[in-house]
Amino acid sequence: MSRRIVAAVLVAALFAVGWWSGGVGGRGELYSNVDKFVEVLHQVDQNYVEPIDPPRVMKGAIQGMLQTLDPYSQYLDAKEYGSLQEVTRGTFTGVGLEVGIRDHFPTVIAPIEGGPAWDAGIQSGDAIVKVDGKSTTDYSLDDVAGALRGPAGTRVVVSIFRDGGASDFELALTRREIVVTSVPYAFVTPGNVGYLRISRFAEDTDTRLREAVTKLRAQGATGLVIDLRRNPGGLLDEAVDVTEHFVPRNSEIVSTRGRNPALNRRYFAGDASPELRWPMAVLVDEGSASASEIVSGALQDLDRALIVGRTSFGKGSVQNVFTVPGRAAAVKLTTALYYTPSGRSIHRRVRDEAPADPLADDDEGDASPDSATATAAPRDTTTRPVYHTTAGRTVLGGGGITPDLVVAADTLGRLAAEFERRGMALRFARRFESAHPAKDAPVPAAAVVWPELLAFLKGERLSASADSLALERDALSAIARREIARRSGGDAGAAQVALERDPVFARAAAAVRGAQVPADVFALARTSPGAKAPGLAAPAVPPAKTPQRKPAGYRAPVNSH
Repeated sequence: MSRRIVAAVLVAALFAVGWWSGGVGGRGELYSNVDKFVEVLHQVDQNYVEPIDPPRVMKGAIQGMLQTLDPYSQYLDAKEYGSLQEVTRGTFTGVGLEVGIRDHFPTVIAPIEGGPAWDAGIQSGDAIVKVDGKSTTDYSLDDVAGALRGPAGTRVVVSIFRDGGASDFELALTRREIVVTSVPYAFVTPGNVGYLRISRFAEDTDTRLREAVTKLRAQGATGLVIDLRRNPGGLLDEAVDVTEHFVPRNSEIVSTRGRNPALNRRYFAGDASPELRWPMAVLVDEGSASASEIVSGALQDLDRALIVGRTSFGKGSVQNVFTVPGRAAAVKLTTALYYTPSGRSIHRRVRDEAPADPLADDDEGDASPDSATATAAPRDTTTRPVYHTTAGRTVLGGGGITPDLVVAADTLGRLAAEFERRGMALRFARRFESAHPAKDAPVPAAAVVWPELLAFLKGERLSASADSLALERDALSAIARREIARRSGGDAGAAQVALERDPVFARAAAAVRGAQVPADVFALARTSPGAKAPGLAAPAVPPAKTPQRKPAGYRAPVNSH
């Protein structure tokens, strides 16, 4: 009886809305169709085989309406709204995956470093085809969130399809609290090139970045590489704050444009003493999205950093969260698009590709992207619109940030991929540490590791010929050394070893290392072997610009990307 009363009240309220909007303040055809919805709801209430659950029915109706807009607009109930706020603070409980929708299946954008999915070897581009034995075909982002999130200590089994694999494979993941460190490590590499990793843009990112830059400067860094690969984005204000630390004061960083003029904004740098002397490069790939694209797009357009890697995801829409009065719920709506200083839209319009969501087991602060496979070829650039940087270099529009220097991913062979997927590197590292317990010992060279690794692989019955093992010896040894380094030096130690064989970092570091002044990186990249991309013309003398000021009361809104 109580359910029937609630349903009757809902029907009456909707009839009233339809009458008011159509007769008083309606907006044409949109509101004149409210009565159709009311009639359908009435028929469901009166004739459906079982009594309806009014809150559930209304939530479904709202979600269905928002799904006709775009993948980023969502209704958030009390639990989901709380999860969103939790994620923006940098902690949540789950398996640590950025997930979007591609080809009707949840697809991994990026695993969160140090999380259960990361430890299990899940990679960007992996499709999650089942969760606990249930097919995920046509799952929504809410469905993914419900399936993957859960209390710490509980287990979830995911079935993964990986491009090039013969069949699906299962991984059991134990959920735990994920504490996301937005700047997990920074260190100086050979040639005094500072390396700084930003994994996402959370509330503390700018503070942690400034601390890291101060540390790198004290350790002798004379240039900087910022790694934004597999960074799905986060908070807009943090993206602006990070960028302004490296560009001249009053430089425009990003603008937003939408249907409602009140939401159109322009954001300018306000740092009183930015770091302008260091030559810089930024690394991006298909997993770099939203806030990552704001930073890399601004640094590219302002000729402040060489962008190296592969074309970014192209998530350039603005989401604002509007609370529902009287309820612990909210509506997240796409309200505008992001534009770089040269006027490029970051957003890529692709049919049937949805971005990741903070609720889909991690995320930034308000929404995120979807990803191509890690080995995807650079996008065709022949029909994309052309823009120009402050110094006159050519850059491409049409969605995402196309690097100044495109570098293909370094793919793993079959044995190395199997070594990663089965977690064998972690087991070998534990065994090696037990056999060599010396504290503070340097990471052993590949020649030292290989004999013990070869014996371990035979014991694990990894099916491979002697020729195959010889062919992949370097890759297998590098993976093993990386995990040995992690045991003694944490994620920073592992990253230092991984960079030794990273072709994207190698190209970026070479340009930074050889530059005397920041503008030199573009000329050095232009002459490097295999250089390709439209933006490598030597910078012209920047035209004089009228200083611009931030709008009164400037502060980036708390919405993501």
